[in-house]
Amino acid sequence: MDFNSTLLITITFVFVIAFIFSMFGQGGGSVYSPLLLLLAYPVLLSISTSLVLNLITSVSAGYIFYRNKMIDFKTSLIFAPGISIGAFMGGSLAKFVNTTILLWLFVFFLVGVGTRMVYTYWEKGKAEEKPPKNLSAGMYALIAVFGFAVGVISGLLGVGGGILIVPFMVYVCKYPTQFAAGASHLIISFSALAGIIGHAASHRLDIPLILITGVAVLIGGNLGARVSMKVKTKMIRAGLGLLMWALAAQLLVKLLGII
Repeated sequence: MDFNSTLLITITFVFVIAFIFSMFGQGGGSVYSPLLLLLAYPVLLSISTSLVLNLITSVSAGYIFYRNKMIDFKTSLIFAPGISIGAFMGGSLAKFVNTTILLWLFVFFLVGVGTRMVYTYWEKGKAEEKPPKNLSAGMYALIAVFGFAVGVISGLLGVGGGILIVPFMVYVCKYPTQFAAGASHLIISFSALAGIIGHAASHRLDIPLILITGVAVLIGGNLGARVSMKVKTKMIRAGLGLLMWALAAQLLVKLLGII
């Protein structure tokens, strides 16, 4: 496959990824990295580029959620310090750390939480309302620790962390799904930016690739966020669960060396 064909395929896929994942409060980094690797881009370049695309998707989609008043800034910003520090550390250490163990843990997490979220499609319960007004001191501490852990994973693997943040906010913080998705975009912006800085400190970023794919991601993320406003909450949860299963299978194939 020549360079132009590879680039065209890359642009097409990142657009589709941004469109789909922005609907669920994610930047798409869980797929950007594997995609770039499958297209024969170097590992560190794939991870750092993925983080940049995550940042662009989150800012683009986050603006739509902001306009629809679906971002709780107070709670979202509690995640910022921990996830930023963790992402910077993960990005700085990416080329020194073996991520196999983290990937295995990620597989188990995705399968478990994905199952739970798919189940909610048939689960009966009261309609979701507004986000909780106040959180306990213990919850603040838990958010700080969780944010740091997600940040480290984000920087190491080139993922924004939305696939972890949304379920955490829905099931632990008791947030409505769409508000969790909106908050996730803001939080991902912090983790992606910090991870990018960490990577830039240890190796060079591919600016031309970032600029070209960034335009596709900007458009896809914006469109996906607009569509999410018209999708039922149960469909969003179930869809996110299916995406988690797909990602778990993708990681498992990679870990087992099947392809």
